[in-house]
Amino acid sequence: MSSISIIGLGGMARAIGARAVEGGNAVEVVGRDAAKAKDLAAALGGATAGTFGTAPAGDIVILAVPNASAVPVVAQYGNALVGKVIIDITNPINADATGLVTPDGTSAAQEIAKAAPASAHVVKAFNTVFGHVLAPGRPLDVLFAGDDARAKASVSAFIESLGLRPLDAGGMEMAHWLEGAGLLMISLARHGVGDFNFSLGVSSLS
Repeated sequence: MSSISIIGLGGMARAIGARAVEGGNAVEVVGRDAAKAKDLAAALGGATAGTFGTAPAGDIVILAVPNASAVPVVAQYGNALVGKVIIDITNPINADATGLVTPDGTSAAQEIAKAAPASAHVVKAFNTVFGHVLAPGRPLDVLFAGDDARAKASVSAFIESLGLRPLDAGGMEMAHWLEGAGLLMISLARHGVGDFNFSLGVSSLS
């Protein structure tokens, strides 16, 4: 099992944290509001509350913060993230959800990687899964992308521990397209599907 630290106290932090605890992982939750972090850790059962800004206990650090906060948070942590695997779950979407705020040729994950220590490895994952869909425990697909093989292997194993299927989408250059898929899902929810109660996955025909 994995040891993970979740930075953020919102819906995705709660959903991933709940499945992580259930999967037998060591879970630390961290937020700027220490009291809320303690409350979330207690609600998850078996999780601990860390101190914001200090070295995370987990080998895997999940950035469950709004996209605009992700790079500043990583920059603030600085060398506390040396050697860590960082999972970026953000979707860099504009205010009316009609486009990405990152330009072509880059991604939120790549910008986070630039802000992280050289020995930290960023993997894009979970941005194509809605938190409320993740929470009930369904067997969903989780698409991920990154450049470091060991980091991707550890993230894949963590995803499997949640009862989910990891699907490797390729190198970090694919993070831009995963973020585009997150935008597509929101548009589908508003138009063709009509609600947010669905997931994105792959069905093999062979």
